[in-house]
Amino acid sequence: MKKILASIMLMVALCGLSAPVFAEEAASAPIVTETVAAPAAAPAVAPEAAAVAAPVPNKGDTSWMLVATLLVIMMSIPGLALFYGGLVRSKNMLSILMQVFSIFALITVLWAIYGYSLAFTEGNAFIGGFDRLFLKGIFDPATGSVANAATFSKGVVIPEFIFVAFQATFAAITVALIVGAFAERMKFAAVLLFSALWFTFAYLPIAHMVWFWTGPDAIKDAATLAVETAKAGWLFQKGALDFAGGTVVHINAAIAGLVGAFMVGRRIGYGKEAMAPHNLVMTMIGAALLWVGWFGFNAGSALEAGGTATLAFANTFIATAASVLSWMAA
Repeated sequence: MKKILASIMLMVALCGLSAPVFAEEAASAPIVTETVAAPAAAPAVAPEAAAVAAPVPNKGDTSWMLVATLLVIMMSIPGLALFYGGLVRSKNMLSILMQVFSIFALITVLWAIYGYSLAFTEGNAFIGGFDRLFLKGIFDPATGSVANAATFSKGVVIPEFIFVAFQATFAAITVALIVGAFAERMKFAAVLLFSALWFTFAYLPIAHMVWFWTGPDAIKDAATLAVETAKAGWLFQKGALDFAGGTVVHINAAIAGLVGAFMVGRRIGYGKEAMAPHNLVMTMIGAALLWVGWFGFNAGSALEAGGTATLAFANTFIATAASVLSWMAA
């Protein structure tokens, strides 16, 4: 019996050991399968070119323009007011301060009502239109969005409101500059009336003729260049380049001041009475504020925080310092 059981167990063991051998042989045998080449994929249809996304204002550019605008405001009030106030006699100091202060406020309001529209919207070669009367169309209350203004670089824009404010400071200080030409010789009401009229009929046309264009993003090729150039201001079409107001601000105000001084005439007692400046410390403070404010005036005219702005900044810094030394040595 024991021999039978031993024989059975031996047979089972042999069968169990032989099973892996057969399995390995089966596994090692290569499996031949017929491979059919996959059909070539049809060429993908090129998707339509996506529409170019509208430029979005850069926060850095916007921040710089906010600062530049504040610097130009500081040039006028208190900078220009203190500069002129210190140069006149003490009895007229408050008059000069009030004239500069009131002119700045008056021109800012007129700029928002119609000035910006006449200077920086499409009209004809000499004056703009009324598309932005009362600043309409800049803010969309339905979407809460603000329109953008072009700069000098393709694809670079800034919120139009800050462009409005920046240019308002240029207009206001230009009119205020003329005050020095007829200081102590005009009544307050006459100064305000003159300021409103000169701003409307002298500053706005010159600003439009020199500065207005539709921006670089509107120019796609030679054909659109011709079309967009035809929409620009007259002097811009002629190739006039005024980066920071050399024509619109300084030549414009200088001519007005010269004519104004000629029309009003000399101060009563001029050449007979002492008319020395009453407070040169005040004038010095005003001049220093003008120097600081000019960094916003000139570098801000680049309309973005980039290489052009830094060039204008450096030129303003070095040239003004050199002029101070020249004045001291004269």
